[in-house]
Amino acid sequence: MGLLLSACGGLRYYAHVAHGQSQLLLKQRPVDRVIADPATSPALARRLELARQARRFASQQLGLPDNRSYTRYVELGRPYVVWNVFATPRYSVDAVRHCFPVAGCVAYRGYFDEAKAKGEAARMKAEGDDVYVGGVSAYSTLGWFADPILSSMLRWDDDELAGTIFHELAHQLIYVQDDSAFNESFASFVQEQGLKEWRASRKLPPLLGREQAEDDGFTRLVLDLRNRLRQAYARGGDEAALEAAKQAEIAAFRERYRQWREANWPDDHRYDAWVAAPINNARLLPFGLYDQWKPAFAALFHQGEGQWPVFYADVRRLAKLPRDARDGELRRLAGATAGGQAP
Repeated sequence: MGLLLSACGGLRYYAHVAHGQSQLLLKQRPVDRVIADPATSPALARRLELARQARRFASQQLGLPDNRSYTRYVELGRPYVVWNVFATPRYSVDAVRHCFPVAGCVAYRGYFDEAKAKGEAARMKAEGDDVYVGGVSAYSTLGWFADPILSSMLRWDDDELAGTIFHELAHQLIYVQDDSAFNESFASFVQEQGLKEWRASRKLPPLLGREQAEDDGFTRLVLDLRNRLRQAYARGGDEAALEAAKQAEIAAFRERYRQWREANWPDDHRYDAWVAAPINNARLLPFGLYDQWKPAFAALFHQGEGQWPVFYADVRRLAKLPRDARDGELRRLAGATAGGQAP
C-alpha cells in the first residue's frame, strides 16, 4: 500500500508540474515582439533589451548554448515562478531527498503553486520533519524546453538579471545527475566570471566585492551552525536532550552573528530579519549549495588560461568521473586555489 500511495502521490505531483510548465509555454511571447509593442512600458522594454543583449553575449562570448531559451517573455502575475519545499528529519541536517527521471536526486521539491507547496510542507511537518518553503525566481529545464525570461527575474538589478541568464544556460550545457553541489557551483562560477566579462564588455567598472564578501561571511556562519548541529545530533540522547541541544546551538549562532555583524558590518542589517526568524534544520539547506566548489572551478578556469572551450572540456571530464573521484579532484583544485596557485 505504501508503494501505491507513493506512486499516486508522484502522479499527482507530475501532473501539477506538467500543468505549471504548460502554462508558461502558453503565456510566453517573443522578446522582440514585446519590446516593439507600443503597449509595453519603457521600463519593461529597457530590461528586456538588456536581457536580449546578455542572452547574445552568453552564446557569442561565453560559449553557452545558442538556442531559444531566454528569447521569450512570460508575465507571471506572481512574485515567484516556483516555491521549493526543503525538509530534514527533526534531528538531522541531511535533506529528505527527492528523485526525478532527468534531474536525478535533489534536496527539494518544487511547486508552481504556493498553496500546494505550503500544503506539502504542512504534511511533512505533521510527520515530524523540519520544513522550509522558499520562493524561486528562475529555474532551468536543462534544455528540455526553451526557458523564458520571467517577470519574477526582472525584480533584480541588471547584474543579477544578466548573471542569472548565464547561470541557467550553464545548467543546460553541463549537468550531472545526483550532484547538486557540482552543478550549482559550476553554474555559479560561470555566472560570476561571465558577469565580470559582461561588465568589462560594457566598459563598466569591476564590482567592488564588498557585498560578496559579506554574503560569504554570513554563509560561513550558517554552515558552521549546520556543522555544530550535526555534531550535537551525533552525540545522541533522548528527544528532550536533542531539542535542548538544538535550541542552544541556534541561540549561540544568533550571538555569533551579532558579534560578527557589529565587528565587520555595523551599518548593514540585511541579514537581521533572517536571523531573528524561526530557524530549523531545513532552513539551512540552501546555504553552501551554490558555492561549495567555486574555488575549484576558478582554479580549473585559470589552468585553461581563461579559455571557455578549454574550461568546459575540463568540466566535462570531471563530470564523467565517479562521484568519489570527482570530489577528490575538486578538493585538490580547491586546495590549489587556497594555496595561491590560482586567483
